[in-house]
Amino acid sequence: QVQLVESGGGSVQAGGSLKLSCPNSGNIYNAYYCLGWFRQAPGKERENVAAIYTGGAEAFYDDSVKARFTISLDRAKNSMYLQMNSLKPEDTAVYYCAATMLPIGSPASSCISRVAAPLRYRGVSGQGTQVTVSS
Repeated sequence: QVQLVESGGGSVQAGGSLKLSCPNSGNIYNAYYCLGWFRQAPGKERENVAAIYTGGAEAFYDDSVKARFTISLDRAKNSMYLQMNSLKPEDTAVYYCAATMLPIGSPASSCISRVAAPLRYRGVSGQGTQVTVSS
């Protein structure tokens, strides 16, 4: 059973940086998983943020965070990270890490939408970590 726990959230001023961490308790790096992050602000729809496929090297980003956020994996530490730079007030949200399996034949690019709806795709997500960016 994969379990995810996010950490690293906090409050920063616009232009600042934060790094979110998401260690996992299951050995998911030897399987075909989509790993990634989504976020949700109060009163707003859930948003894709970033995703990566364990069977490949390419990462996928929502246009709103491209060139500012970087998703990475550390297989030795069984962990996933989200480096967030040049933060903006509109990045304020609860950030969740998630994992879902990628069915054979599905494109890796579908990972970004799959991790934003983990229950729909029989995946798991953590409890979330708050990120607040002030202007």
